[in-house]
Amino acid sequence: MKKLFFVFLYLIPLLTYAQTIKTDVLVLGNSTAAFAAGIQASESGVNAIILTQSDGFKLNNFKNLPQTGVTKAFEKRARKSLKIADSTALPEITPQILNAVIKNWSDSSKLLDVINNTPYYELKRSGSGWEAKLTKEKSIKAKVLIVTDNIEKILPALKIQSLNPVETNNLNYSENLYRTTIGGINGTSDFLSLYNLIIPNQENILYIKPDNLEIGQAAGATAAYAAFFQTKTSLSNLKRIQGELLSYKLSLMPFEDVTIADSNWLAIQKVSITGILKADINNGKVYFNAEKQVTYDEIKQPIKDYYYKAQIWFDDHQNISINLENTISMVSYVGNKAVDATKTEIEKKWNKSYKFSSKYDLKKVLTRREFSVIINEYLKPFDVVNVDRTGRVIR
Repeated sequence: MKKLFFVFLYLIPLLTYAQTIKTDVLVLGNSTAAFAAGIQASESGVNAIILTQSDGFKLNNFKNLPQTGVTKAFEKRARKSLKIADSTALPEITPQILNAVIKNWSDSSKLLDVINNTPYYELKRSGSGWEAKLTKEKSIKAKVLIVTDNIEKILPALKIQSLNPVETNNLNYSENLYRTTIGGINGTSDFLSLYNLIIPNQENILYIKPDNLEIGQAAGATAAYAAFFQTKTSLSNLKRIQGELLSYKLSLMPFEDVTIADSNWLAIQKVSITGILKADINNGKVYFNAEKQVTYDEIKQPIKDYYYKAQIWFDDHQNISINLENTISMVSYVGNKAVDATKTEIEKKWNKSYKFSSKYDLKKVLTRREFSVIINEYLKPFDVVNVDRTGRVIR
């Protein structure tokens, strides 16, 4: 009897624990944003649960969604689930196909889980994280919560009367906030700043609108960062989150004329975030103009803002042509590199690695595309120079 008593004693906590599902990120909703947030969080290497509270996702026309790492990841899974070769076009992604693919994905993934038709009746703080009560006996505990709908049910836990979802900003070069972007909104001149996503005085919860894939993906990466590093959302590292999103093909600057299929997309994104090359904004859309020639006046001050040594170089080189030879001179001086070795290296990479269509010519005035690639590789302004919450350069 005594032996059975101890067995029973140990069995009770095991049974109780089994009713508590633990995850890193919990996403509430069945929208485009919820879909993107959950997939990005799992792709970023943390456990994510999407609690749809319905019979599945209710997405807009999948074909019209922006092409990002999230949609590409889904398409890869769709081909596997539907047994369709890469050379064959995917059929129209109906809600039925989408939810069937997501179910297969969820069933086979160690990191992504989708729970349908399961409402929660209470949501409360649990330590530094959150607990969603599904029944009196069953709950989900998460380190970070992403809400895409029904914020009213959560307000009591936040101890506030109301909360608005995150807002985007218009790209405006008269201020530097664009350098804090974690998502450019396709087809607009809008972007999401990390510091708009983070809710003041509310840790490890993100509240986003339901209908935007880019914001959902940005929220998923931000939540994953906090969960992975076991930190607070208020302590999010801008550069790490930007780098993660770029690696999953989310355009942080919403260019109409440079897509993720472009071989120089990453370099153009990184340099444009720094503001060293600024885009044109016409009729509410943003154009990088990759084939336009670079001018001395447009790059002089931005590069000087980033590098002390650049001030000396520009003082010694007044109003010159931004051709390949002068650009190599500048990056070699500022980046402490040998000029001749840099010339040789760039010549080898010009067509093969950089995929430029032009010929290597030291007297050639560089296009914005060519200049971006060289600056990104040899000075790395995006990677090595930090900015504050307003986008001001910190040196």
